[in-house]
Amino acid sequence: MLLEAKGSWSEAKKAYSSLLEDNALDQVIHKRRAAMEKAQGNLSGAIECLNKYLEIFMADHDAWRELAEIYVSLQMYKQAAFCYEELILCQPTNPLCHLAYADVLYTVGGLENLQAAKKYYASVIDLTGGMNTRALFGICLCTSAIGQLTKGRNKEEKESLGLQSLAATALEKDYKQRAPSKLSLLSSTLRSLKLS
Repeated sequence: MLLEAKGSWSEAKKAYSSLLEDNALDQVIHKRRAAMEKAQGNLSGAIECLNKYLEIFMADHDAWRELAEIYVSLQMYKQAAFCYEELILCQPTNPLCHLAYADVLYTVGGLENLQAAKKYYASVIDLTGGMNTRALFGICLCTSAIGQLTKGRNKEEKESLGLQSLAATALEKDYKQRAPSKLSLLSSTLRSLKLS
C-alpha cells in the first residue's frame, strides 16, 4: 500500500503478485489489486480483477456492489443487473440492493424490465415501511412509462392505477411534512406524469 501511495504502480503490482503466489486465497490482496486498477482509471482491469476475485469468493457482497457500480458507471446495465441480482441473493432484506436493481431495470427500459422495476420499487417500499421517497417516485415513473408503452392494452392497468395513486398520495404526504415549499413542484411533476 505504501508503493501505491507513492504512485509506484508497477512495483505495487509486482509485490501483490508475489504475495498472491504465497497465498492465492488472500482476499485483501485481491481487493487491493482491483482498487489499484480503479485508482489508475483502468476500469476494465478493475472489472477483470473483481471477476477473478468473485470466482473464488462468491459471497462477498461488497465486491458485487463495487463491480455493479463500475458497470453502471460504464453504462453496462445488463452486467450491473446481474451483480445486483447476486446482491439481492446475498442480502434479501437490504432495501438499497432492491432499489439499485430497480433503478438499473428502469434505465434499461422495455415493458418487462419496467414491470420488474416497479415490483422491486414496491419491495423497497415494503422493506422501508413506505419511507423511501426514491422508490415512491420510481413507482410513479414506472407506471407512467408502462402506460405509455401499453396505451390501454395492459390488463393490469387497474392494479397499476391503485399502486400509482397510493405512491402519489404518499409522496404528497411526505412533501407536506418535510418540504412544504416544494409541494407545488411535486404536484406539477405528478401532473406531468398524469398521476395527480
